[in-house]
Amino acid sequence: MGVNKRESLDITACIVLHNEGLEELTKTINCFLSVSLKKKLFLVDNTPDKRFEKVFNHADIVYAGSGKNLGFGLGHNSVLKSIQGFSKFHLVLNPDVVFKSSALLNLILELERTKDAAMIAPKVSFPSGVHQFSCRRYPSITELFARRFPFLKSLFKATIFKGIYGDKMLTEPFFAEYITGCFQLYKTEDFVNLKGFDERYFLYMEDVDICKKMDVLGKKKVYFPQEEITHVLKRGSSKNFKLFLWHTSSAVKYFLKWGFR
Repeated sequence: MGVNKRESLDITACIVLHNEGLEELTKTINCFLSVSLKKKLFLVDNTPDKRFEKVFNHADIVYAGSGKNLGFGLGHNSVLKSIQGFSKFHLVLNPDVVFKSSALLNLILELERTKDAAMIAPKVSFPSGVHQFSCRRYPSITELFARRFPFLKSLFKATIFKGIYGDKMLTEPFFAEYITGCFQLYKTEDFVNLKGFDERYFLYMEDVDICKKMDVLGKKKVYFPQEEITHVLKRGSSKNFKLFLWHTSSAVKYFLKWGFR
């Protein structure tokens, strides 16, 4: 997997695929391909049967099928060598996101001119238009449990409110503690220097962890609500016990790594 070594790209993007709906995925891919920049989109296929191998045929798409489920972090990290030194910006993209090409272009301009910023992300909404609260403060154990179990939400309402920046208007750009991973636009050099995601997380918490790593390097994360995208957000771990266990395991790894608070 790779790009032409003589080719300099404005932007690369990566989508890690598993059990994706073809209609939603096609919309996401078309959104990226509509951007009028020199670009490549990496499709990292985590399905055992390489389900998406012959589905998308486009000059700006690079397909990579491992024949096994690498997980979110390792899947995205598999493109690190391919993008290093060949693109200015890199987009970590979920397969169920819709956005305007102008939104991505404006985010690139804002990231380019913001000193010490490694990553930028827009406002995120559900298809219904309801706000998703994609920028958050670093989670406490209490907050994670309260968000996971509905019967605890009323008891820890203030904790959850603080965690989603409920005390801010969220109408102006600011440097957030962490931004969820459905749409994260990086300066490629910074993403490579971060070594991408921590691969010890198979699924969940990678987006929080990489924001912590940015703090260590003195880099910032910009929440930019002047641009907006739509994200379906399936909330799999609240419906599937196996995904719930993965989420729990990742949370334990996160707190053991970064400390309990």
